Amino acid sequence: MEANDVSVNLQIKKCINLLKIILKDDLLGFYLYGSLLFGGLQKYSDIDLFAISKREATRSEKAQLEKTLLNISGIYAVSKDQKPIELTVVVRSDIYPWQYPPKFDFLYGDWLRGEFEAGNIEPWHSKVLPNLALVITQLLLSNRVLFGPSPNQLLAAVPYKDFFIATTSEIDSLMADLNNDTRNVLLTLARIWYTVETDTIASKSTAAAWAIDKLTDKYKPLMQRARAIYLGIEQEHWGDMSTQLQPCADYIVKKIREQTSHLNTYDYQNRTISLAK
Repeated sequence: MEANDVSVNLQIKKCINLLKIILKDDLLGFYLYGSLLFGGLQKYSDIDLFAISKREATRSEKAQLEKTLLNISGIYAVSKDQKPIELTVVVRSDIYPWQYPPKFDFLYGDWLRGEFEAGNIEPWHSKVLPNLALVITQLLLSNRVLFGPSPNQLLAAVPYKDFFIATTSEIDSLMADLNNDTRNVLLTLARIWYTVETDTIASKSTAAAWAIDKLTDKYKPLMQRARAIYLGIEQEHWGDMSTQLQPCADYIVKKIREQTSHLNTYDYQNRTISLAK
């Protein structure tokens, strides 16, 4: 963790207590994953939490979750001590036995704050979320339990093929957000590239450092800046590099596509995913 360990631990404890109060005995497990386990929270990091329930939450229960999480979760621009929360709740029967694409029951993130504050209890268009294949793989590998049994007692391993389909499923939506969310898009593309090349899940910082070594000289400065902003070393600014954003992103996507095009049945059956040390 980082300097505000006490604040982060308090936020996590509040989330655990909230789920216990609302779901009671139907809360099967509660887990930590993401940035906090990969080198610590950075300026723009979320506290990533994952809950497994025996049943779907009612609309009134989801409204209660949202109302309380709006206070527990802090936007970094408002409070440097209170970090944003990302909480995913799944119903066990929806993800065990494993089925692709997986779906969630409830999702909280500060990017949905405006919707929740406006009273939209379920702002998502679909509960199908391919990215859960990545999250569940992380959970099983990191095994960081906050409540309940080890995740491998409640979750099935994600097949290698499904993991890679999910890993690349966000590329089109990421590219559409390149100009609006430049730092995050470049870092996420670097992370995808790193994963498909190495079969390893790493932090955005680690993946970006790896990508900088792989990029051509004209694109290195963009990834260097994205990483520096993520680490809080630089402020967000892209005006001087705007003409290179699309070519750089296109270059990374090309490398990702080249790597994934080589996968075959043998790979799907014999390769595995690991966590970066």
